[in-house]
Amino acid sequence: MRALVITAPHRAEIQEVPDPEPAAGEVVVDVRRAGICGTDIEFFTGEMAYLHAGHAAYPMRIGHEWTGTVSDVGAGIDRAWIGRRVTGDTMLGCGACRRCEHGRQHVCENRLELGIRGGKAGALAEKVATPVASLHRLPDGVDDAMAAMVEPGGNAFRAVQGASLRPGDRCLVLGPGTIGLLSAMFARAAGADVHLLARDDRALEFARSLGFDHIWTQERMPQLPWDAVIEASNAPQLPAKALELVEPGGRVVYIGLAGTPSLIDTRDLALKDVTAVGVLSASPGLAGTIDAYAAGVVDPRPLIAATVALEELPAILAGERPAGAGPGPKFHVSL
Repeated sequence: MRALVITAPHRAEIQEVPDPEPAAGEVVVDVRRAGICGTDIEFFTGEMAYLHAGHAAYPMRIGHEWTGTVSDVGAGIDRAWIGRRVTGDTMLGCGACRRCEHGRQHVCENRLELGIRGGKAGALAEKVATPVASLHRLPDGVDDAMAAMVEPGGNAFRAVQGASLRPGDRCLVLGPGTIGLLSAMFARAAGADVHLLARDDRALEFARSLGFDHIWTQERMPQLPWDAVIEASNAPQLPAKALELVEPGGRVVYIGLAGTPSLIDTRDLALKDVTAVGVLSASPGLAGTIDAYAAGVVDPRPLIAATVALEELPAILAGERPAGAGPGPKFHVSL
């Protein structure tokens, strides 16, 4: 089968690799659509922290935002799975530790991460093998484009959960990338008054096209009380800014990751009686995201700039934008 392989920093190619064989407890999925995200680009550039911590190594097969149809099952798996449309969790816990037993497999010390950590091959390929326990079935109301947006949507879903928004609360989202925009969509669906901080006028205009009226650059942002701030950027200075901006007694959600350490003053955290929430993964939010997409509460498809062939991905990872691409932040591959 064909698969995208990153062989070294700034080097990616399409290779012919063996079809995956499902181990006991696993299924093989014929991938129909998959997306790339900032983490994938960091693997391409060599900046991703897992490379330096020993959790990942080249050559590697990326891809953790995906959907497809089950085509084969391993030992002990009901063959009724074959033919079902699914997406799956990225975080694959060991299943035996205390964290896994308590339903926190996404923070398991010994976890694999599909297409990210521990050498578990990802879904930017014609087929992917994954544990059946990681699968989520897809209703008819969630098409392939939406299904390949479930993983980023799950992160945003959890960020908004962490913000504990009530109808009428004023929520500020820092960083209008995929996660930030999806967070804004889920916050709007929760009845919040949503504002976004954009990097520039281009990002501002795209956010406005999604129906958001309160989008600001840092120079133009009004001084308003923010009941919750969701920090979804990769800017190392913005976590401290989020804590500065939030109302006393409010909540700050940290879901963005910068390439260098971000510093906050915990005296501000304590003296303002602020609740800070960190969000690592989509895992506990996947089912809720599927339900929201199926019900039409949130539609992630406007964020997709283009859907391309697998062979076009190396150039996109290198920063090229294909002709005719829309203004959205997300690229999908159709297989």
